[in-house]
Amino acid sequence: MLVVAVLLFALSSGVTSLDKLNMCMDAKHHKVEPGPEGQLYSQCAPWKDNACCTANTSQEAHEDHSYLYNFNWNHCGPMREECKRHFIQDTCFYECSPHLGPWIQQVDQSWRKERILNVPLCKEDCESCMVLHKEEYFFYYLYGNKCPSESKCRKWTEVFPTAKDMCEKIWSNSYLYTDLNKTSGLCMQMWFDGPNPNKKVAEYYLENAQHRHTFTPITLIFLTVSTFFVTMLSD
Repeated sequence: MLVVAVLLFALSSGVTSLDKLNMCMDAKHHKVEPGPEGQLYSQCAPWKDNACCTANTSQEAHEDHSYLYNFNWNHCGPMREECKRHFIQDTCFYECSPHLGPWIQQVDQSWRKERILNVPLCKEDCESCMVLHKEEYFFYYLYGNKCPSESKCRKWTEVFPTAKDMCEKIWSNSYLYTDLNKTSGLCMQMWFDGPNPNKKVAEYYLENAQHRHTFTPITLIFLTVSTFFVTMLSD
């Protein structure tokens, strides 16, 4: 019976890994399961075939002062449209992506039970964002969506001197800056057209994680079977 239990454990681990290829995190506005959303709005449209966001969420992602997180992009004066486009795309990526499973972690927060951590972003997305925002003014307050009354807006480059600083720190290490290009197939893309390229990236990281841990259940099975036969022979 112990051997059966170990085999079931190994199989269930595989199922869990497969589930991570197509899942939604347990957060404030995400759907329970991903699926088609034919009416996703504007910049969120690339995820319409399989999304963790609803049409309403995609619409709100484009608002200057959205109810999604009660944050106004114009809090330090009107933000340039090209900069705003990046934040909208970031929101679409976070809310709509069904392939973030390898990086989903449990958290104990009032507004969500799961978050993403160290999602490897393609270099182009981080670098282009830095170029767009470097002349902007911004107030960075890590622990809430409202700026304290004594807060002061600062130039973007004072808050985030480099693209790495920006990508990794702006959302508390949700993203990881990489030197990988989109053609590498090893980094997640915020911007894409056509089929979602991020599924294959998630598959790559899941497969590598499985290979690193495959020896554990196999070794356990071997030891269990060996112990069983040794016990039988000794009897």
